Amino acid sequence: MPVNFSRRLPVLFFCLVVLAGGASCDLFAARLEVLEVHSTKLKGNPLGDPATRRVAMIVPNGSVRDTLLPLVIYLPGWGGSSEDIIARRGGWPAYAVDQLARAGVAVRIAVVDGRSHYGGSQYLNSGATGDYADYVAQEIVPAVEARYAPAKEAAFPRIIAGHSSGGYGALMLAMSRHAQFAAVVALSPDSDFEVTHRPIVSQPSVRAVTQAELESAMTSGQKARQPADGVARMVMGLCANYAPIAGKPGRFEWLYDENRKFRAEAWQRWLDLDPLTVVKKRPDAFAPAQRIYLDGAEHDEFGANIGARKIAEVLRGRKSQVTFYEAPGHHNDGLIERLVRGLGWVFGK
Repeated sequence: MPVNFSRRLPVLFFCLVVLAGGASCDLFAARLEVLEVHSTKLKGNPLGDPATRRVAMIVPNGSVRDTLLPLVIYLPGWGGSSEDIIARRGGWPAYAVDQLARAGVAVRIAVVDGRSHYGGSQYLNSGATGDYADYVAQEIVPAVEARYAPAKEAAFPRIIAGHSSGGYGALMLAMSRHAQFAAVVALSPDSDFEVTHRPIVSQPSVRAVTQAELESAMTSGQKARQPADGVARMVMGLCANYAPIAGKPGRFEWLYDENRKFRAEAWQRWLDLDPLTVVKKRPDAFAPAQRIYLDGAEHDEFGANIGARKIAEVLRGRKSQVTFYEAPGHHNDGLIERLVRGLGWVFGK
């Protein structure tokens, strides 16, 4: 798999002024390094989305490429991408790396681009969008570890983490690839779809989508047209991820029939990919050695804290290495502190 490694950008975060005993300045920094990966898994994907993508590598100050550090693969939420982090020269994940290094937990964070034409891939393999799970596990991880020395002997050499849709992807990848990911940190993950997803798919703008609009959206190439309504567009993208039609690239099952009646059989396909459903059905969903950190915001407007708590409760009954934390604030609040807390828990800090 061809991989290009480009820009190495210094990122200077902040100057701490200590007033007691006279002002002084304590400087901390982390580096942003940009890796370009030419994906074979995404090449020729049904949506025509780019196969060449960039990974935002956040590296602690002072470390070098042959330093043995645990790797955190971070999956952004719906619509998010490594490109956002690159544009912000490291953004909030760089603050997280800095805080972890201060606490004695030095890690590298690789932020992934899993964005699709619809907005998000949920980091799943889908015949309607592309093989994003394989892209992360089989291409991103090897590309990063070919460039940076992997900490193979560490207790938790490789961790998968994410927020919202990225938290969903992190859970699903951790459950399907026990040996590859020793731990998972899922912040407000999409789960318990009857709580988090059902209200969204029941919105009037979603029910109003016509067959003509669906056909237009599923048309290949430049002729494809998506609805102007953002909620309807997102639900189309989720359908493409959860309910692709086998043998028909780019096409998916819609949740309503031509009479706008809800299709329970299509919804069941969503439920089958709900992490809460998977955990309940599969006693071996996680390996005994994996550590599972789940959180959800106290005032999460999507109710993501509810599903995360339920998953933790199921796993506690199996004596898994799991914890749940209800963070203050709303769905997107405090991600720096929440990621730092989650990774700190994984490493026993």
